[in-house]
Amino acid sequence: MKRLKLFPKTFFYTLTILIVVIVTAHILIYLFAPRMGMVIYAADNMAEDITIGIHIDEEKIVMQAIQKALPFSLACSLVLSVVCSLLFSKAIVAPIERISAAAERMMRLDRDAACTVHAADEIGSLAHNVNELYSNLLSTIEHLEQEKDRVREMERAKSDFLRAASHELKTPVTALNATLENMILGVGKYQDYDTYLPECKDMVERLSRMIHEILETSHLNDITPNDITLDDSTLNGSTEQPATVDLPILLEKLCEPYRLIAAAHDISFSLDLPKTFAVTLPVDSFSKAVSNVLANAVAYTEAGKTVSVFMDGRSLVIENECVPIQSSEIPRLFEPFYRPDFSRNRECGGNGLGLYIVDMLLTSIPISYSFVPVKNPPGMCFTFRL
Repeated sequence: MKRLKLFPKTFFYTLTILIVVIVTAHILIYLFAPRMGMVIYAADNMAEDITIGIHIDEEKIVMQAIQKALPFSLACSLVLSVVCSLLFSKAIVAPIERISAAAERMMRLDRDAACTVHAADEIGSLAHNVNELYSNLLSTIEHLEQEKDRVREMERAKSDFLRAASHELKTPVTALNATLENMILGVGKYQDYDTYLPECKDMVERLSRMIHEILETSHLNDITPNDITLDDSTLNGSTEQPATVDLPILLEKLCEPYRLIAAAHDISFSLDLPKTFAVTLPVDSFSKAVSNVLANAVAYTEAGKTVSVFMDGRSLVIENECVPIQSSEIPRLFEPFYRPDFSRNRECGGNGLGLYIVDMLLTSIPISYSFVPVKNPPGMCFTFRL
């Protein structure tokens, strides 16, 4: 029986039970019906005080009747038992077979597979649980596929980033090496140490800033929206949790050093903020993003022009007067080490990582943003949508 499938097993079990019940019932009828018939017959005669002169063997008559009816009754009962067993077994096995067929399709990851069993019993509950389990499995597989694509894209981006970083580092390192070598050999004008030592120091400082930004950016490449790390916390591998802050107070603190830099370069710095504006966000990540945007705004604003910081509803806006960048070129500004033609001068053009870091941080928080040219006055406008 262990090797039989569910349908014949259920059928034989049910049929056996029914046959045992029917046979037992017929045996009992065969044994007790004649006696019960005699008792009833005697009781009727006593009650009516009827004297019958002819002796009739009542028990024999009943036995004969039972013997004639018993085979027919037994045959009908057996046929009925077979039919009932078939119907009962099919009713039990059919939904299980549907679940089994659906499970086979699920094994092949057929996304349309489902257990179509609509019942309020345990089998219906089983079908529902199988459907839920398969739905969760498909969601997990889809998530893993997306994660695999994301990791592949991150690896590609990291490889591109490292190639660009090595290229960017090669130029200043080569220039520094050539300058120092000429100074050591005492070649021509390089004998003037008072002039070229400060230049070498500036080159080293620029290299230091570039390496710091490269290291920071390489860590930001590993950030997920639920795992935001940066600066020293990035290097220590710790995570930053969102906190509620008063945005005007935070912006006053962030803008102060850039206000001083702007004043030193004869640039007006306008700060127009509400008295209070509470926001909940990862403070360090947001501060770094705002600082990078402010640094870009001050760096690319000429003397006599203005940098403005203000709130527009729930948006933080940073505008600076400058030569507007063409809209077609703006997406490339968020690529690592990209600089527009007018900022190729390394004295003021930066390393091309500022807006790339901003994009990484704001995407991770997440905060949507826009960076568009404005016409009156001509310049650029960076908007944080809080």
